[in-house]
Amino acid sequence: MLLNFSFLKKVKQWGEVMEVRLEKAIENDAQVIFDIQVKAFMPLLDTYKDFETNPANKTIEKVITRINNRNGGFYKILADNKLVGAICVFWKEDVQFWISPMFILPSYQGKGIAYKAITLIEEMFPQATTWELATILEEEGNCYLYEKIGYNKTGVSKKLNDNATLIFYKKDC
Repeated sequence: MLLNFSFLKKVKQWGEVMEVRLEKAIENDAQVIFDIQVKAFMPLLDTYKDFETNPANKTIEKVITRINNRNGGFYKILADNKLVGAICVFWKEDVQFWISPMFILPSYQGKGIAYKAITLIEEMFPQATTWELATILEEEGNCYLYEKIGYNKTGVSKKLNDNATLIFYKKDC
């Protein structure tokens, strides 16, 4: 399932309208996506010391693998034509979708871009029967965002270390 088109939404922020769109990433995008991923996740790595699973601690090879995944891929998040983040999705049986990771540059966080990116990715795959993701329980803003979009806690969690717990969410379509 290869999609080579972009989706866009407009986000109203402080009276301005910001165009948000997604574009399928290609292998040539790997370095810039990797750099943004490190910038976005480094504050969480510093806070929670989760060296095993934090995307800031992953390699560019992992980004390339995700870009080239036959059952998914990375999509660049562009806000007013500036690359500000990425969202990775993959699927099982073309109907069960998983988001991981999704990230936005720190200077663009809190502007509604993540909300629009998730809305757009869901619209790109109308055949989905479920969407799933995981986030750090202690990141209340992330939990609020996912619940606002209609994701529900599954009751499954995984203690990463003394500082952080991973919590799982699911949205039925």
